[in-house]
Amino acid sequence: MEFVKEFATFLYQNGIIKFGEFKLASGKSSSYYVDLRLVPSYPHQFRRMIKHLQNMISEQIGFDNFDTVGSVPTGGLVIASSLAYELVKPIVYVRSQAKDYGTSKLVEGVVKLDDRIILIDDVATTGGSVINGIKELKKAGAKISDAYVIINRLEGAEKNLAEEGVVLHQILDIMQIAKILHAEKLIDDLILNKVKFQVQS
Repeated sequence: MEFVKEFATFLYQNGIIKFGEFKLASGKSSSYYVDLRLVPSYPHQFRRMIKHLQNMISEQIGFDNFDTVGSVPTGGLVIASSLAYELVKPIVYVRSQAKDYGTSKLVEGVVKLDDRIILIDDVATTGGSVINGIKELKKAGAKISDAYVIINRLEGAEKNLAEEGVVLHQILDIMQIAKILHAEKLIDDLILNKVKFQVQS
């Protein structure tokens, strides 16, 4: 729990999570914006994040229960690569669209029949990009039962992944972050309530 509190504070103090009015790639408006691609610019915190993720996976599913680390570019790929390196496991990733040259593959890396793959991404909102990755890896013969993200935005990803037979795990969700920052007096009641409203709507 100590890591979670420190990490949430670190995200806010370094502008990795910002509160206000933001337009997302989906076109929806949001009361906050999170860009975890900035975390690797802080190597000590990045390493602690990877170690915490590694410990969670060890406790929750065990390293022997999957063969390969999978991801989707670009946000999750840096995290997944670092994790795979630490675990000495192969890594594969799924492109959002096939290259228009060479082999035109969507899946990069070696996927064997019945490979057990754990999927890693940075943030989950509805889970769309993770689900696309899951579907492509399953087409290639893989088995996927678990996905890990750093932050769950609590906007449907858990339910949507469950429909694919995949359990979503996270280090933090947006309500945990908002409550920690509110308790530390870094954000006010108005911001906390805006986040609550966004999660519930």
